[in-house]
Amino acid sequence: MTIGVRPATDADRPVLRALFLHARRVTFDWLPAEQFHPGDFDAQTRGERILVAEDEAGAVTGFVSVWEPDAFIHHLFVAQERQREGIGHALLCAAGWPREPLRLKCLVRNERALAFYRAHGFAEAGRGSTDDGEYVLLESGHV
Repeated sequence: MTIGVRPATDADRPVLRALFLHARRVTFDWLPAEQFHPGDFDAQTRGERILVAEDEAGAVTGFVSVWEPDAFIHHLFVAQERQREGIGHALLCAAGWPREPLRLKCLVRNERALAFYRAHGFAEAGRGSTDDGEYVLLESGHV
């Protein structure tokens, strides 16, 4: 399978909104599903560099959004039915990993994501909490 990664376009927004909404409702199953809304994608990625992964047929399979001033991965989501195909890895590489140090926060209860980032060499640099739960601040390399 070939995974292509490219900058997002305005034409991608509808599918990215849907992927973001569905992925968060499934992933964060300890939170009420009604707290997630289709418009969240636009609000939460404003000003960020967004890269999309697509398959051979051109279907969007995931995305990463990066707040570039802080080299901070704000979101990385892969369609649930396409996980464990190397898409998350391809998105991390396109975002600059491992050439550039990156940071991110990951909720402690999101065990699959924590395992993914740790397998890619991200190390704990701190902890905190939000209304959604406790999180781990992760870093790759020296930030």
